[in-house]
Amino acid sequence: MTSGSSGSSGLSGPSGPQLRAAAETFDLLSSPTRLHLVWLLARHEYDVGTLAESTGANVAAVSQHLAKLRLAGLVTARREGRRQIYAVEDPHVLTLVDQIFQHIAPDGSLAPDPPTPRHPRRP
Repeated sequence: MTSGSSGSSGLSGPSGPQLRAAAETFDLLSSPTRLHLVWLLARHEYDVGTLAESTGANVAAVSQHLAKLRLAGLVTARREGRRQIYAVEDPHVLTLVDQIFQHIAPDGSLAPDPPTPRHPRRP
């Protein structure tokens, strides 16, 4: 059965375009530097120089990462004088970033599960 179709089991899922877009988003965030940038920008607005200093990457590399993130709609930019100021404003992206870092402990292992699930138990 293909994605997004329904069969006798009554299962349906995301459409093909949704699956491709989601996979592209996760692929974009699979770079540690880009994920770090999104994490930083989910908390505050920054210019490229500050982001480069915070991530330990050079300004040119950070600029390239930001261009990809902007093109994908994950990061916004606004001009402030001669500088571009970057931010993450999409509440879905903010939730995604917060959730992954709640799921991963600082040592890279899985964080303990919360005491109560946030979703109903599946059959």
